[in-house]
Amino acid sequence: MKIGILSSGGDCPGINATIRGVGKAAITYGMEVIGVLDGFSGLIFNDFIQLGERQLSGILTLGGTILGTSREKPFKKKDGDLIADKPQLIKQNYEKMGIDCLVCIGGNGTQKTAAQLSEIGINVVGIPKTIDNDVWGTDITFGFDTAVNIATDAIDRLHSTANSHKRVMVIELMGHHAGWITLHAGIAGGGDVILIPEMEYNIDKVNELLLGRFHKGKPYSIVVVAEGIKTTKRTDQPAGAFIAEQIEKGTKIETRVTVPGYTLRGGSPSPFDRILATRMGTFAASLINKHEFGKMAALHNNEMIAVPLKEVGGKTRLVPHDYFLIKQAKRVGTFFGS
Repeated sequence: MKIGILSSGGDCPGINATIRGVGKAAITYGMEVIGVLDGFSGLIFNDFIQLGERQLSGILTLGGTILGTSREKPFKKKDGDLIADKPQLIKQNYEKMGIDCLVCIGGNGTQKTAAQLSEIGINVVGIPKTIDNDVWGTDITFGFDTAVNIATDAIDRLHSTANSHKRVMVIELMGHHAGWITLHAGIAGGGDVILIPEMEYNIDKVNELLLGRFHKGKPYSIVVVAEGIKTTKRTDQPAGAFIAEQIEKGTKIETRVTVPGYTLRGGSPSPFDRILATRMGTFAASLINKHEFGKMAALHNNEMIAVPLKEVGGKTRLVPHDYFLIKQAKRVGTFFGS
């Protein structure tokens, strides 16, 4: 068999570990492995490289992706597209290259595209990746643990400077729709207030809590905010800046905002993510070897399972309101805004 591997969407720690896991396992099954460059764009423009033992060695610890990535969505038509039917062109190139299965490493959008490619007759196996941890069907995605580690370290460092200056420190973390990073890093870093997209908040109540802490002799506070929380902000004002502005205006306490941004997505993956990526990659190769296509590798109760791609596409895994960590955080005084 001949398989192709691509990575699509935002970069994420652990992609290279996954490529290595898929590729090395596939080679042991006697498969030929090629890498598709720059996501689905590589399938449109016939941009491939050979992936052998040499290319797959030494990449376990590397951040980013050796195959490159893009946010190309072939089923989404845009004004100015020069290629009328990208999906059919992808299928033609897939067949021309003699590929027997395409491994798609990516988040929600990638898995949705993978499901659509499966529907037009392309053999596909998906592997979920995103620091946001919001892919439906799996308990966790690789990249998430690394991002939480980086975000927690940033919060840890804010405690000392906040205490020194008697300030409120607002830190804005990635998460457009899902607050997994903010929730986990906020709890791990001892955040006093955690605001996530899934939960409504009242800024007046936030200010009331912060003033109460100040009057009780607690000279500083840490507010952890997901970038996707609902605000009445100007369109050009990030969530963290909005919250910081509202806090300083409502409490008269000096407030500063920090945004780690893309640092959460860069660098070497954590040991947990290296192991998870390897597990998902080797499991995907085993699915291909058994000709089980149209499925996504997923972790459920610490066991690898195959989830139909048609059930994954278009869904987002959000933080439930009754999530056990929220309940436990509230018991130690963490405030969620309402």
